[in-house]
Amino acid sequence: MMLINFSKPLRPLLLTFFSTALCLGDPAGALAQKASKEHTGDVFVDGKGVLRWQQGKQEVALFGVNYTTPFAYSYRAHQKLGVNHEQAIRQDVYHLARLGVDAFRVHVWDVEITDTAGNLQENEHLRLLDFLVQELKQRGIKIILTPIAYWNNGYPEQDSGTGFSSIYSKGEAYTNPQAIAAQERYLTQFLNHRNPYTKLLNREDPGILAFEVCNEPKYHQPEAQITSFADRMAAAIRATGCRKPVFYNVSENPDVYAAVLNAKVDGLTFQWYPQGLVSNHTLRGNFLPYVDQYPIPFRQDPRFASKAKMIYEFESADIIQPVMYPFMARSFREAGFQWATQFAYDPLALAHANTEYQTHYLNLAYTPAKAISMLIAGKVFRSVGCGQQFPRYPQDSVFGAFHISYRQQLSEMNTPEEFYYTANTGTVPRQPAKLQHLAGVGSSPVVSYGGTGAYFLDKLAPGVWRLEVMPDAVPIRDPFEKASLSKPVTQILWNEQPLQLSLNDLGPGFAVKGLNEGNSEQSHAAQGRLTLKPGAYLLTAPGKATTAYTERTTFNGHLQLGEFVMPKNLELGRQLRHTPPTQAAAGQPLRLSATLTELAATDSVFLVAQHYYGQTRTLPMTTTAYATVAATVPAELLYPGQLRYWIVVKKGAQRGGTQTFTYPGNFTGQPRDWDYAHAEHFQVPIVAAGTLLPLFRASHDQESVEARGLAPTAWTDYVTLPDGNLALRLVQSPPQSGQPATTGPAASLRAFFSDKLAGRSSDLAGFTEVVVRARSSQPGASARVTLITKDAVAYSAALPLGAEVQELRLPLSAFRPAAALLVPRPYPGFGPLEYQPANPPALKLTDAEVLQVTWETANATSSPLSLDIESVSLH
Repeated sequence: MMLINFSKPLRPLLLTFFSTALCLGDPAGALAQKASKEHTGDVFVDGKGVLRWQQGKQEVALFGVNYTTPFAYSYRAHQKLGVNHEQAIRQDVYHLARLGVDAFRVHVWDVEITDTAGNLQENEHLRLLDFLVQELKQRGIKIILTPIAYWNNGYPEQDSGTGFSSIYSKGEAYTNPQAIAAQERYLTQFLNHRNPYTKLLNREDPGILAFEVCNEPKYHQPEAQITSFADRMAAAIRATGCRKPVFYNVSENPDVYAAVLNAKVDGLTFQWYPQGLVSNHTLRGNFLPYVDQYPIPFRQDPRFASKAKMIYEFESADIIQPVMYPFMARSFREAGFQWATQFAYDPLALAHANTEYQTHYLNLAYTPAKAISMLIAGKVFRSVGCGQQFPRYPQDSVFGAFHISYRQQLSEMNTPEEFYYTANTGTVPRQPAKLQHLAGVGSSPVVSYGGTGAYFLDKLAPGVWRLEVMPDAVPIRDPFEKASLSKPVTQILWNEQPLQLSLNDLGPGFAVKGLNEGNSEQSHAAQGRLTLKPGAYLLTAPGKATTAYTERTTFNGHLQLGEFVMPKNLELGRQLRHTPPTQAAAGQPLRLSATLTELAATDSVFLVAQHYYGQTRTLPMTTTAYATVAATVPAELLYPGQLRYWIVVKKGAQRGGTQTFTYPGNFTGQPRDWDYAHAEHFQVPIVAAGTLLPLFRASHDQESVEARGLAPTAWTDYVTLPDGNLALRLVQSPPQSGQPATTGPAASLRAFFSDKLAGRSSDLAGFTEVVVRARSSQPGASARVTLITKDAVAYSAALPLGAEVQELRLPLSAFRPAAALLVPRPYPGFGPLEYQPANPPALKLTDAEVLQVTWETANATSSPLSLDIESVSLH
């Protein structure tokens, strides 16, 4: 896992993506998929750099996750919560198997299982790793271990590890003779360690396919030291008698890649964080162009072609959208990778708060749509040929059996036997009569479901299916903000939800029987409809015998019918999440909606709306979807001014009368009570047509935008202007002595604004210009304003700047098709810098959703240059 400070600039690199196919074995992914299920033996790397199974010689293609419960923060957090580690591992590994994961990788926290001399310590962390290996093997999940992590164990807390990585830095690790000896000693003992659960040495376990020497080393010139160190580590592994492939990281230090290509290793490892890490808020907008290809700058080097390739970590960090993983999986295969493991799957016990690396968030129960997209991505990875080429986005949004749509937030797979989807879809299964497996979130022509959790349907025999329904998951906070175990970000609710199935072989009156422990359900559907609580069920058509199916009957290879895991019930009570519109158009009805949980059937919800010190109306709110309520404020209340409003929950009849609770604040009572003394309220300005609509305001939007320096000497800050207003400052300092001059974008602002248009939708046709209040310390500074649409098409206009704060007006007619800057920048930094589709349509303001202000590198001489942006608005 890369832990870096992204406030420091990353120098963008423009590099060419070559389309040469890399894996020259089985071009059809069906063989790779079949091999991953059938083969249990070792693997090898052939002379063309293809990782193959010893048995059958088919190409390997495995896709999965990292997972860290035995170590570091995850270990301590489970301990703090009083959760048994073994039980947690069993539950999480079941969910991984349920998602079709067949690959696991982790960088072992050597600092927790060694002493400073590199001697292996038989302790609880090592025992739990051994236990995890056994659980993974029982589920058919293959393993690659990275024995040396180089990290201490503290993040996000204080370090407490005492092994050799606690005294040697990454820079010393490959140059200090004592550090090198400690690592050789440790590798020898780790490879020769006998797992008490499998009874096998690590080096001989067929479930462990390979070893990656070390995690994200830090290197510099000269290259000879790097090659020598890599060779010594590989030799230490092979000296134990291990004949498994040895992989080595090359993407962490691309400037010295040749040193690793020269090393005596079998494979190379890469990572991918396509829009960086740790934005501290959810990134919004269409990021599919960011993951449309994985360019490798030294791809045509013959030394590169002779080695196998794996992605040890990847993630669409700070993004909850369920559309990124399938695109990433396809790009990995196109680039020639045979192994890819996401970092990191969130343990079930911690996922309510997303405290384990807040920039990541993936868990079947808590992020159901994203988890189903992970399942689909695995199918992509195993079905796409290694090195298979594709058109570029958006032409590649439909490929093979897959469909990816940003606008619908839909990833979908549709084959005669399998149907998977991440959101409501109207797609009909390709051949309903042949359907064997289905998983989804939302509804489809086959399943109509009222809840928000994931569900799975697996055909066991004609007229016999297994149904698994996860509990409802409701986001109640931004999961990527500063995290704490005491700050839940997703609420799990164990509700009964309506379900309707349209499976021909089941018919409309199928029987339902609970399978999991404590599930005594026995009922029949009526017209295919029923209401079910979370659990596992056996569904049978009339006349079908069920005696052959018990809780321990296996299916899908490594699962049992009665298995079911769901989160511990945290009593969070009623939760409301709502963000007021930026503005409301005068004279137009205003639709307001909110997420609201824990409502009983007898409860009522009202919106109390008041024109400030004027009329007040109490409006019923209706349930538009599970945990979503909405009401429309009438136009008569929306004359220019300010609308204040509250959301009131009235509980059903209680002994002693009804109870009411008001938000914001969840206070007892309601605003129209004479003694309701709470000042908290929601509010929205009501503005006349022609009023400026802010897309970015420095005084309001600091925590929701991406403002980054891109050049080595650029950074961002916030300053006050002479009139006291706040402005975002983009800064460039003079280059250091001997530092080469740079060109291209120096710094940028990216702001998502689609939600700000909602309250002014009736006025959008009247906006004719973009108004920018800004200044620059450099006369004639080169800057541009860009609007980007939901389809990632960009339109740009030059921004003329002066030394004084000015209101600069850019006609929308002046915006021309342009390249969108792909910021935040990726890690590693050799991803594309820009995206521009061919033949873009004319700009439609209703489709625009992202603002960029880009500042080009300038010739700063003796003092820093700056560009200050107070606001950007539509007029």
